[in-house]
Amino acid sequence: MYDKGKVLTGLAIFVAIVTFPVWYDLVHAQHVPKLEKPTLSKKCVADIAYMRTSHMVLLDNWRNEVVREEKRKLIDVEGKPYAKSLQMGCMKCHPDRKKFCDECHTYASVDPFCWDCHFQPKKEAN
Repeated sequence: MYDKGKVLTGLAIFVAIVTFPVWYDLVHAQHVPKLEKPTLSKKCVADIAYMRTSHMVLLDNWRNEVVREEKRKLIDVEGKPYAKSLQMGCMKCHPDRKKFCDECHTYASVDPFCWDCHFQPKKEAN
């Protein structure tokens, strides 16, 4: 076998090319966002795992119920009422959009359309 060096070189190049994305991601991976925890409440309207993966489904369902079906009944979580609203519900516990919403949306390269209609509440001046 006279082409042993060529075959091994070709295999090495092939393995390097095929595994390049893995090595590249290990070196250039972004930090996982550290979100600001809410200070007003320790319990959310749904568990954390669900909110991380499916909060947009929840917000879409709320929008449909409130706007299209006129179901504005408050949600009760451990005796505390929550409004079905981004601004009057979610933003009460998570008031800083930049430290909460934008951290994950930037990390995931997602551009939600929430802020096309909703405005961010202004912080109270102390």
